[in-house]
Amino acid sequence: MQVTVKIKYGTSKQAIESFGNNRYLVYLLTKKDDPLAWQELIAVLAKQFGVPSNKIEMRRDIGDSKVFEV
Repeated sequence: MQVTVKIKYGTSKQAIESFGNNRYLVYLLTKKDDPLAWQELIAVLAKQFGVPSNKIEMRRDIGDSKVFEV
């Protein structure tokens, strides 16, 4: 399944919102330039979809959005 994710970095909460058609907005606690931001993103997606983190792969980077294969 392919999902499109838009990421908001440096927020006060860690959350994920669904907008239908496999589109999500993910709020991360870390800043964009933090080396742990990518790990946090993968962990949030893995928890949302109930899969191990190694089953999530980025397919495309479209500016602020990223397309993942879950």
